[in-house]
Amino acid sequence: MKKIYFYFLILFCFLFFACCVTTFVVYSGNSFITNSLEYDFSNIDYSWPLPKHYAISSAFGFRISPTTGASTYHSGIDIPAPEKTPIYSVADGIVTYLDFEGANGYTLKIENGSMLFSYSHIAPDFLVNIGDSVTKNQEIAQVGPKYISPILGNPYTDSTGNQTNGATTGCHLHLSVKIDDKAIDPLTLFR
Repeated sequence: MKKIYFYFLILFCFLFFACCVTTFVVYSGNSFITNSLEYDFSNIDYSWPLPKHYAISSAFGFRISPTTGASTYHSGIDIPAPEKTPIYSVADGIVTYLDFEGANGYTLKIENGSMLFSYSHIAPDFLVNIGDSVTKNQEIAQVGPKYISPILGNPYTDSTGNQTNGATTGCHLHLSVKIDDKAIDPLTLFR
């Protein structure tokens, strides 16, 4: 009987160790490794938009919609951060859009050749203007509030009826990247 418990204990330890290894995540400085993919947030070509905020609350691709009006195909990544957290430009470019954009809430778009970077659910106190040239690592916006002043035609509200900054459940940056009008996973820029 003691042998069975001994083997059971060894099996349990092995399974526990295996589970820990398969979900292994290490963060060090400006990079982290998860599921054998390494992300380097100090990439020479691109800059992480929210230094000190690396968690992803909703990844790129198919998902269960977190709130009414949000898509089931997520064309970017969501990075949670407190309201008014500075947002920095991922790359150099020209500001081509700055307005309220439905489910994306207040949105800023920057073009760089065939690439388009969209920063959504930002604060309505814009720091740049359409036509401005911006550089990588330049502060371009701030994480917006969940609730916004009423906008005519904004259908996005919470359970209390207050208008929200697009289809959102809380403060975060939705970052999306398109190349030749095709959405890519923004994290691929940091591999």
